[in-house]
Amino acid sequence: MTPSTKGKAAHTYDAIVVGSGISGGWAAKELTEKGLKTLVLERGRDVKHGEYPTAMMDSWEFEGRNRRTPEQEARQLKQARTGYTTSPTSAHWFVDDIDNPYSEDQPFDWMRGYHTGGRSLMWGRHSYRWSDLDFEANARDGHGVDWPIRYADVAPWYDYVEQWVGINGTREGLSQLPDGQFQPAMPLNVVEAHVQKRVAAHFSDRILTNGRIANLTEAKPGRAPCQYRNRCMRGCPFGAYFSSNSSTLPAAYATGNLTLRPFSIVHELIYDADSGRATGVRIVDAETHETFDYYAKVIFLCASAIASTSILLKSKSDRFSDGFGNDSGELGHNLMDHHFRVGGSGLIDGFNDRYYKGRRPGSFYIPRFRNVSAATKHSDFLRGYGFQGSGSRQNWSRGIAELERFGADFKADLIEPGPWRVGMTAFGEHLPQHANRLYLNEDLRDKWGQPTVTFDCGYGENEANMRQDMAVATVEILEAAGARDISTYDAPNSNPGLSIHEMGTARMGRDARTSVLNAHNQVHAAPNVYVTDGACMTSSSCVNPSLTYMALTARAVDHAVGELTKMNL
Repeated sequence: MTPSTKGKAAHTYDAIVVGSGISGGWAAKELTEKGLKTLVLERGRDVKHGEYPTAMMDSWEFEGRNRRTPEQEARQLKQARTGYTTSPTSAHWFVDDIDNPYSEDQPFDWMRGYHTGGRSLMWGRHSYRWSDLDFEANARDGHGVDWPIRYADVAPWYDYVEQWVGINGTREGLSQLPDGQFQPAMPLNVVEAHVQKRVAAHFSDRILTNGRIANLTEAKPGRAPCQYRNRCMRGCPFGAYFSSNSSTLPAAYATGNLTLRPFSIVHELIYDADSGRATGVRIVDAETHETFDYYAKVIFLCASAIASTSILLKSKSDRFSDGFGNDSGELGHNLMDHHFRVGGSGLIDGFNDRYYKGRRPGSFYIPRFRNVSAATKHSDFLRGYGFQGSGSRQNWSRGIAELERFGADFKADLIEPGPWRVGMTAFGEHLPQHANRLYLNEDLRDKWGQPTVTFDCGYGENEANMRQDMAVATVEILEAAGARDISTYDAPNSNPGLSIHEMGTARMGRDARTSVLNAHNQVHAAPNVYVTDGACMTSSSCVNPSLTYMALTARAVDHAVGELTKMNL
């Protein structure tokens, strides 16, 4: 491809950030606030805060209510696998599978949003710190390679990002789930508080606490507290939950140092053999299909775990014949997600005179309690899992199964709130395995002629054994809560990717022979390229990873600016 350019100077910046999601937004904020003229390249359309078309719509305003046309569904078959992402309220945030295909040697559910803000507009907002139990896990049991960092290296950066993001939660003093800088927690409802007390009374190793959620309970500049609408996936016009659009990107724009270029598909990094550095990036304009080059002293890949690694794999040269920075042969390998959709629910008697206020956009959380200490070691599997759950009163839909009832009395019964039900689902750690990978498919090209991705990733024996214990623990906890009519489930089609926590493929490590990135998220062989999204992760923990991406990104920018000042990059 022959790049078009208006002159190198006009296309030169201090820093380039690829992607504008959770990691990219943080990179943009930190780089621009430190004085660097920064170009953010977003492959999709631009979305400014508040430009959320369905945020204020009610169900009856959607054509077809909650149904889409067969033609619409056919274009998002893979994006629909979660069962909720492509409802009419949110389908516009997810990609077209026809224009953006991928392949599977083993089933993998890759959910994507190509627009400014990326998945920061659609994320679940659970925000948990990792602990040394997580950062030391690989070294302890020999799976994967050792993280080159520990909790102490990241803790001050957790502090830093939490105070900006705004996370509500409760301090619990747990070694496996470090406390953070919290806003007041969204209160548990009456039945959840009841279950919390029962769990505390029955178990010495398990607690139920408030989910640590990135929804404000106290206002921040430019952002209002949560309105309890629970329409977060549509985009929040109040800025009540953290997104790049409502938070980090406006801060970056305010510096005057940010240029954001939408419709910019990064094809490859440009490598200079003489300096041993990347000098810039080559993009394809998504609207015109023209090719352009942009240049910078430092480059941050924040396009998401799969997309950033794809860019590295496509960036081939005499120096990097197997992909940029791939001296170790690990690029594209060690793909991980969380395995979930094991859990259950039961009815809680009583409390029929009590209800709850609004639609809380979160849940309770039961932190990991297996393999935390010698006393909690499980003989059948390594690592652990936690539960997310909630209690609520059933609504009119409980009457669907009552086929023999009809009439005014039946309608009157359904208007009244139904019995209380408490339910929960487990999220478990996925061990890093070299065999779990993605690779480029040169034969299947997307709309823009780019090679696509093929996934070859599965769960192993450790995950299977853990899922059995997840089901057992679900019953134990619900029985302790006093639930009746308990039912459990283990979804057999819970494929990797479905948790939308894909990690790995360009892992950090201590040794350039076995990893792609160093302790500061730099590519070992080209230190002016930083990768700070999910691709950098060396293990998966069992807690949601986005807060760790934010902390690692802020930390990496601080390092990069320091190295630029020293003229090391």
